[in-house]
Amino acid sequence: MAIFSRCNETKPIFVAIYSIGGVGILLSVFFIISSLNSSGYTPFASFGSPLGRKDKTSPFLTDAISNGGNQDNSSTSKGSLTLSNSEKTIPIWKLPTDSKFPMLETFKLTKDMVKSHAKDNVIIVTFGNYAFMDFILNWVKHLTDLHVYNLLVGAMDKKLLEALYWKGVPVFDMGSNMITEDAGWGSPTFHKMGREKVFLINAMLPFGVELLMCDTDMVWLKNPLPYIARYPDADILTSSDQVIPTVTDDSLEVWQEVTGAYNIGIFHWRPTEVSKQLAKEWKELLLSDEKIWDQNGFNDLVHKVLGPTVQDGTTSNGGLVYTYDGTLKLGILPASIFCSGHTYFVQAMYKQLWLEPYAVHTTFQYAGTDGKRHRLREAMQFSDPSSYYDSPGGYMSFKPRIPKSLLLGGAHTVDSHFALVNYQLKQIRAALAVASLLKRTLVMPAIWCRLDRMWFGHPGILEGSLTRQPFLCPMDHVFEINVMLKDLPEEEFGPRIEFREYSFLQNPSLPKHVKESILEIDTCDRNSSNCNPSNITRTDQQGFLRLPKNSTQHELVQLFSSYKDFKVIQFSSMLDVFQGFSDKDMEKKFRNRVQRYVGIWCCVMLRDPGHIYYDMYWGTATLKTR
Repeated sequence: MAIFSRCNETKPIFVAIYSIGGVGILLSVFFIISSLNSSGYTPFASFGSPLGRKDKTSPFLTDAISNGGNQDNSSTSKGSLTLSNSEKTIPIWKLPTDSKFPMLETFKLTKDMVKSHAKDNVIIVTFGNYAFMDFILNWVKHLTDLHVYNLLVGAMDKKLLEALYWKGVPVFDMGSNMITEDAGWGSPTFHKMGREKVFLINAMLPFGVELLMCDTDMVWLKNPLPYIARYPDADILTSSDQVIPTVTDDSLEVWQEVTGAYNIGIFHWRPTEVSKQLAKEWKELLLSDEKIWDQNGFNDLVHKVLGPTVQDGTTSNGGLVYTYDGTLKLGILPASIFCSGHTYFVQAMYKQLWLEPYAVHTTFQYAGTDGKRHRLREAMQFSDPSSYYDSPGGYMSFKPRIPKSLLLGGAHTVDSHFALVNYQLKQIRAALAVASLLKRTLVMPAIWCRLDRMWFGHPGILEGSLTRQPFLCPMDHVFEINVMLKDLPEEEFGPRIEFREYSFLQNPSLPKHVKESILEIDTCDRNSSNCNPSNITRTDQQGFLRLPKNSTQHELVQLFSSYKDFKVIQFSSMLDVFQGFSDKDMEKKFRNRVQRYVGIWCCVMLRDPGHIYYDMYWGTATLKTR
């Protein structure tokens, strides 16, 4: 007791000593911070989120989470994303509160920057200009949803650099001074962007990190890093345009059987001496001839030597092959799970082989960048803002009706393919007309095709591929999506008709108040006793009514003006719903518009040219082979 009493008596002395020490420490800290601030130095944990600042969650991420993003409930899902191999915290999707944008030198690509964002010495990189902002955000979100945070984005213009910084995305300046508009495939700007990839690889490999380089028009569906780690001896792992499976499991492609080009939209580089030498020679090759496409240059170099298979003692080293100078070890990622636009959207190869896809790259598609975006939306792999899922005028959908004979009867020929597609086009044309009258956004139906679409003559599907017939084809196989999204002058083409992808109403991002507010429409013989459109059955937010067949323009507009409170109106069929426009000027403008919506099928074999134009008014016009 005496001991404890003595301690209690001396307690005030210790408190005083500790208090004086604490004040001293605080004064020292404030002095250091003041010195740093006065010198203009600002410490950053990462680009996009300075240290010592209170951060807010990015509106994009907030939208994404509220729209069904797969975020966990741990602290990492709230923005404090900590790398396991570093004590630094690398915030992603955290907004800086300082209204002043840092100096451009802050975003210079350096070894320290790359190392601070790498995990297990691996960095995942994409790059682009402002035109691909939504693709880049989608790319980042898919990785962070997979709890992969060792990423960096290269900005080719200042507009993108600033936009990504304010959204909390780790970004560096590529100093490209690129235009902010979309660079169409094959354009000089497109080729310049490809060359920037080669320059970037040459800049980053000397940093000593493994580089997983990606195009912005691809999406990660599964963490690829464990797969890549299975092949530690590979200097390079590359994706390809292979459409015929050479393996049925998740092993590397059998290189001897690969006929498709190696695709540089997804490839992994290890910083070995031979890979650095290849990167250097690749850059020099492109600089020597501005007409050489970056991917062609890569393929030419690695095919200078092809074979033999890399051997590890008496066993094959996982499908690697000696290439380039005979010492570079290359592996070809399986196209069944590192998917192209064909193996994923057309063949669904991963489903048929019961595999889990790691990635999809939107190649083998049409309608430019708009076609890429729409394909990802169809697959529900594109993150749109919440406004996309709640159009003010509401939505309209319908269930397509296709006779069994058109879908399954007879041989798969050009004639049977067009008979099937044209039958669907007739229903879609009516749906577009009704949606235009009701000022609603049309949810496009899934489209069935018998024949694949390519850029060259083929027998209907690619021989050796796993394409089934018939198959649900991407909308860009039939429709010119980029044209549908153009702002055509109303005086000539009438009002724009908004549309959504066929999977829209099944998307988890669709708000509950939209999903549950549905008016179902069935058609009926107007002379029957129970065909009264004023008799609507309502249950909570849902309803049901019968619509007389062949309704006029006036009848449709008048009837549905009373049901604007329903977010979705869904027709059981579009057959015999609409009699036609009574306003001939409106009909002319509508025809001008929708005739431009459809594209071509390609191509008949041994014909030059051999493509055939689709016709939205196929019932009254003759198909033309041009």
